[in-house]
Amino acid sequence: MPSAFRRGGVALLCLFMPIYPVLAQDVLTSPPQIPATPPAVQQYQDNNPMQVFAPSETAVPLPLQLGPVIVHPHLDYQFLYGNGIQSSPGQQQNSIVQRVSPGVLLNLGDHWTLDYTPTLTFYSSSSFQNTVDQSVQLGWGAAYGDWFFSGSQSYASSSDPIVETAAQTDRETYVTALNASYQFNDKISLDVGLNQNFDYVGNRGNSTNLLQSLTNSRGWSTMDWLNYQFWPRLNVGIGAGFGYTIQDASPDSRYEQYQGRVNWRATDKVSFQLSGGLQDQQYLSGGASDLVTPIFGATIQYQPFEQTRLSLNASRSESASYFQNQVTENTQITGDLNQRLLGKLYLDLSGGYNKSKYVASVVGPSTGRNDNYYSLNARLTQTLLKRGTVSVFYQYSDNSSSQSSFAYTSNQVGIEIGYRY
Repeated sequence: MPSAFRRGGVALLCLFMPIYPVLAQDVLTSPPQIPATPPAVQQYQDNNPMQVFAPSETAVPLPLQLGPVIVHPHLDYQFLYGNGIQSSPGQQQNSIVQRVSPGVLLNLGDHWTLDYTPTLTFYSSSSFQNTVDQSVQLGWGAAYGDWFFSGSQSYASSSDPIVETAAQTDRETYVTALNASYQFNDKISLDVGLNQNFDYVGNRGNSTNLLQSLTNSRGWSTMDWLNYQFWPRLNVGIGAGFGYTIQDASPDSRYEQYQGRVNWRATDKVSFQLSGGLQDQQYLSGGASDLVTPIFGATIQYQPFEQTRLSLNASRSESASYFQNQVTENTQITGDLNQRLLGKLYLDLSGGYNKSKYVASVVGPSTGRNDNYYSLNARLTQTLLKRGTVSVFYQYSDNSSSQSSFAYTSNQVGIEIGYRY
């Protein structure tokens, strides 16, 4: 696959392929995430001509190999103290939270990866249940002639407090993604994506869930793009998509999407990746009118100096709510500054705003809920002995809701210690 655009196709597809539904916003500071990207896919992403930021420097690990399988064990520990953590709507608690996450990442040749990471969470406040969460990620990628294929399958179970329910909430998610990119010639290419998302939440019979009327959802979607490259650092595309959602005890729905996108590497230091269009959603029962909403996605990367990285992301989307007979319209904007300070010391500052509007999917009164969520995060990280890291962090989050029981303000401070082999 000789052209630079072809090498970047899969990475661009991942940037603009919607994941349905939007994942819920956690109240607690998120623990480190372990990427399970196969080397074949990582190579394409690193060669993406729209990618301003070079791959992060990592130590070359000593081989820990069992036959054809390379083993990468990892361990993370997080200690935080937070106030304003929601245990149920209208009830906020102070608590020490400790998380221990031992795991292992397996490289199965250049085309497959598999990661398993359990997380044990302990609360000092008796208002929360101690939990054991699970995460499994399987990734695959390979080139065949003028095609490049990639896919992933993930499973996650968690019981963290989340903003939408204002409570500790049992969740299980199964996400499947299949992507393909085909190069017709030096100018024209095709991107195809298929997604399946099963999202299950516990009900009031579960030990951690206190809310009624929570509902499971299952969704299937596709988004396909025809692209034209004007020159190596500028390409445009038009896309169309379709989705179908089954939401328990709520109307099923289907939708169509029509979008355009532009990917432009303006200089060596800055790039713009923009998409936008309309989504037309129809409810198959309940009598509600079609919901036609604008959708968009945007990513700007800027690297003014070698050790300074700035990024800005914005999006607008629609997703199934965890509450019966409701969907959410989500508008989000986030920014991040990553600065290398001295040697192996890194500072990361990020912040964001998210507006969630809850819309009824049946004829009747309005849900009456609108949330405005703000967050600010600061993290200082030092690498230790090549494979270890230690971080101190602070997070401020505030959710202003038209329904007062879902509003909260939380300050969290803590330390993380990690090791990757």
